[in-house]
Amino acid sequence: MYQTVTLENGVKILTEDIPHVRSVVLGIWVDVGSRDESPEVAGVSHFIEHMMFKGTERRTARDIAEALDAVGGQLNAFTTKEYTCYYARVLDEHFDLALDILTDMLFHSRFAPEDIDRERNVIIEEIKMYEDAPDELVHDVFATTIWQGHALGRPIIGTAEVIRNLSREDILHYYRHHYNPGKLVVAVAGNIDHGRTVEKLRSILGRLDGEPVSRRLGHPLPRREITCRTKDTEQVHLCVGAPGLPLDHDQVYVFQLVNTILGGGISSRLFQEIREQRGLVYTIYSYHSSYRDAGLFCVYAGLSKQNLPAVMDLIFKEIRDIQKNGVRAEELQRAKEQITGNLWLSLESVSTRMSRLAKSQLYLGKVQTPEEVVSRVKGVTLEDVQELARTRLNPESFALATVGPWDDCRALEAAARHVLD
Repeated sequence: MYQTVTLENGVKILTEDIPHVRSVVLGIWVDVGSRDESPEVAGVSHFIEHMMFKGTERRTARDIAEALDAVGGQLNAFTTKEYTCYYARVLDEHFDLALDILTDMLFHSRFAPEDIDRERNVIIEEIKMYEDAPDELVHDVFATTIWQGHALGRPIIGTAEVIRNLSREDILHYYRHHYNPGKLVVAVAGNIDHGRTVEKLRSILGRLDGEPVSRRLGHPLPRREITCRTKDTEQVHLCVGAPGLPLDHDQVYVFQLVNTILGGGISSRLFQEIREQRGLVYTIYSYHSSYRDAGLFCVYAGLSKQNLPAVMDLIFKEIRDIQKNGVRAEELQRAKEQITGNLWLSLESVSTRMSRLAKSQLYLGKVQTPEEVVSRVKGVTLEDVQELARTRLNPESFALATVGPWDDCRALEAAARHVLD
């Protein structure tokens, strides 16, 4: 059962009582991410996330690291393009400890100059590690290609140059501007009592003050570009894709079904045709990511350089087949069962339930129940799928990015133009 409360200062609290478990997951979500950054401070949201673990007025970094380990709990955080989340998973009897640690971190961190300098080096090493993972790097290269010049196209982690130049004043200014009550969503799922949980949260978070900050969204304008990043790798890592749909769009589940049919698993068209039938790749899949005002559809493949023209042809052959001939009824039904089955299975995780509460509130302003999602997925028709493929997956709207052992990118551009034009 979901319950929601908004405190007088704007903090939103969402709870789900799951009495048959012993655990509780508490998440404090801040409605700020890398898309809120100017180019001069790109990566600061992620930097602040790191700094929250480096010590408070009451706890050292070691105290923070050991506190939940000592009771078998977990403490972590992550930054995305549109939000930052800090969360703890503990036994229900240790909820008060988790709440105390998380709120201490978020609102009493020291941001000591020596800690900032030390963590600056850690993040630069993280950037280097990411550069050494081309199968991950290519997705950022693709986002930068299609959303060139927009914050959604920049890497969440930032660049080494910007991270080196971030000052303590830059970091604190951004933190004070964005970490205010109106941008906080607290989600709690597990063996809890709603009333007692809200009162505990109110006693700590209800005292916070700060002016609400509205996000100034600038809609990203997609570009039809080709990027060729040269790197000494054994494979070429390819991303090719087009603009998608925002999370609140009425056709977003149609797009998810198209994605599932094309490349959403080992039974998908791309996997079966390109890997299983032809052996041209080891890995191939597609995904559809949704944001507040935009979305991104992408096909990824890791392959040998000489196989690129054939793989590109086959990707667009499958897309054009759906546009022209649609999909089979049993194919659509299998995709619906895959999405709904994955949804119900994911809800066996208390952490997933907590995340669903917060994301639904952040993106939709309400809790969208699993039953509502299943109903919308089941309502999609064969005609809906074909029409979306026709209108949203036109080759002239696609961009392409690769990371690989290129001596000359002209061969790549020729292969790309062959299928995109």
